Amino acid sequence: MELRHLRTFRVVARTLNFTRAAAELHYAQSSVTEQIQALEAELGSKLFERGRRLRLTAAGERLVGYADQVLELVEEAKAAVDDERGEPEGELTIGALETLCAHWVPPIFGAYRTRWPRVRLTLKEGGRGELYQAVRQSEMDVCFTFGAAPADPALASATLGTEPLVVIVPDGHPLADRTEIRPGDLHGVGFLATPPGCGFREMLDRIDGPFVEAEVGSIAALVRCVAAGMGCGIVPAIVGHAGAVPVPLAGAATDVTMTWRRRDEHKPSVAALLATAAEPLTTA
Repeated sequence: MELRHLRTFRVVARTLNFTRAAAELHYAQSSVTEQIQALEAELGSKLFERGRRLRLTAAGERLVGYADQVLELVEEAKAAVDDERGEPEGELTIGALETLCAHWVPPIFGAYRTRWPRVRLTLKEGGRGELYQAVRQSEMDVCFTFGAAPADPALASATLGTEPLVVIVPDGHPLADRTEIRPGDLHGVGFLATPPGCGFREMLDRIDGPFVEAEVGSIAALVRCVAAGMGCGIVPAIVGHAGAVPVPLAGAATDVTMTWRRRDEHKPSVAALLATAAEPLTTA
């Protein structure tokens, strides 16, 4: 049983889509199909029901857990070898939210790359839940998110800093001339929001008064829609405002959190990243 087949199976099992799995793995779709077929032939069982929607069979459901365990053991073996060499090397996959990919991660990447050039870095963008799941399943080594990390004994986390939040409003909006906005000022104000599950949507939902006028899929799209006059929004102060007017939201801030698998924290490449990210770095 080839490890690459198990890795491919695990991504297909998570995405339930051969096209998305191929894009994520940087394979041709035909290669993904061939690998799954080879794994099914070796095991003598169908792993997926192929119909209008791809679904795991009962055998596929059982294999997911074993694939996770096998690939985690492989990572532990690599870490043990790295420990003997002493110097970080190999591959390190990092995930981050859209905003953090643009503002927090680049200086960390730069500092890490300068010190440990033998490590091949990969940065992937995703939603918060998607990032946590990828770390749990060993598809990413570390992720950067806003807010507190999930309460999961398999994961460890550290707070790197905090980012103040601002209310962004269209030019000419009644709130645009304020030097500061308090939650009580937002009663009856229409907001654009990211989908449920996003940290900024949760912050908005905790404020009594504003209502969600429309949902948008990303922070970048939200900012552009606010600038176009469609409503207001809540974003970190580090986000570019692109024509919208930012006004500080009194007392509001969010943590920047780094999360990793607890069992990996002594792996040289991961330990080096944790140490690098914990240092004072200039974000822009």
